[in-house]
Amino acid sequence: MKLSIIMPVYNEKTTLEEIVRRVRAVDLTVDQGQSNGLLNGPVTLEREIVIIDDGSTDGTRQILDRWKAEKPKDMRIIYHAQNGGKGAALRTGFLHASGDILVIQDADLEYDPRDYVRLLEPILEGRTAVVYGSRFLGGPRSAMSLAHTLGNKGLTWLTNLLYGTILSDMETCYKCFRRDVIAGMELRSRGFEIEPELTAKILKRGYTIFEVPISYNGREFHEGKKLTWRDGFSTVAALLKYRFLD
Repeated sequence: MKLSIIMPVYNEKTTLEEIVRRVRAVDLTVDQGQSNGLLNGPVTLEREIVIIDDGSTDGTRQILDRWKAEKPKDMRIIYHAQNGGKGAALRTGFLHASGDILVIQDADLEYDPRDYVRLLEPILEGRTAVVYGSRFLGGPRSAMSLAHTLGNKGLTWLTNLLYGTILSDMETCYKCFRRDVIAGMELRSRGFEIEPELTAKILKRGYTIFEVPISYNGREFHEGKKLTWRDGFSTVAALLKYRFLD
């Protein structure tokens, strides 16, 4: 089996090489646990890193050009001519991914790839097709600002109200799912509203989202965080749109 790590990148020159090193360092040997009364042995997944450069202008592309010239077997690099937003980058990444399971990975070091095993286990054990890594289930994390915490919890509460689920972290980057979950799914979002669109359409297709605790080392705005309070309004609009109109 193959895991495709979908990594949208926009002006992440200072962190890109380190996050790719961490992704490659993860041991993707996962215990499949027990199913149908039988113990299944461990499985080692093949790794595919799909990087979408979304019009970077800070030197990120020079790093990617160097990697592309080396023709790494575990990496695909796609360039956007201009910045289209996280949603646009993810849509491109999904189209180019060839893995059986997909996981989204930001390039800014907020999320730890060592949590991949936690995300993969429930899928490989056959318990679910979709796993979200939650920052609010007790995993180690740096303290979020009050505004960031309230914003995340408020948007998750609205998601639960509209879609009848009990998520603790809808806005998490770590969304992991089998390839068939989004097969044929028409995604429209170009910006950060891709998070609620993915969640809404996964739930409307009848999938149950399994959550596991993850670690989190969040950045603040002065450190380069791109998500702002304005994105909260587009998230609310997306949740309403995909619940009632789409």
